Amino acid sequence: MNFYRIKQFFWSLTAKIDEKDFNYLKKNLNNKELQLFLKLSKQEQKHSVKVARDVEIECKKLKSKPGELVKISLLHDIGKIYKKLNVIDKSILVLADRITNGNIRKINRLKKIEVYFNHGAIGYEILKNSGISERALYLIKNHHNNNIIGDMELNILRKCDSNN
Repeated sequence: MNFYRIKQFFWSLTAKIDEKDFNYLKKNLNNKELQLFLKLSKQEQKHSVKVARDVEIECKKLKSKPGELVKISLLHDIGKIYKKLNVIDKSILVLADRITNGNIRKINRLKKIEVYFNHGAIGYEILKNSGISERALYLIKNHHNNNIIGDMELNILRKCDSNN
């Protein structure tokens, strides 16, 4: 296990949304999206806010406007509301994925495994009738699909997601 995973474990234990974060959410999400967002665990909420803030920084570096990418960043893990995973669940799944060389992903009849590895597709299903753009749905669905290359927004989302 690398140092990042250890840091991530401790971040999730202390995660909370403060007033500054909540104002950021209200600025970037409509009421319906915000209500959906608040169904995420506190650790997933904080993670998503950190990803969105990093997306803004990354776009600035690239001299690009983030546009809808901030909203997408906030909603990218919304599929995790289907079945909440605590920090212990996630730690076990990360280790099991490594030990089994990815074969644990085949056991998708267990909801926690399904959500951990397929939350992008689940998020797509949750959001597809919400009025969010097709582009946003595509990015949310594919944010862990490493077979797609050359998509700048997807690359930014992936980079900021993996850094948080």
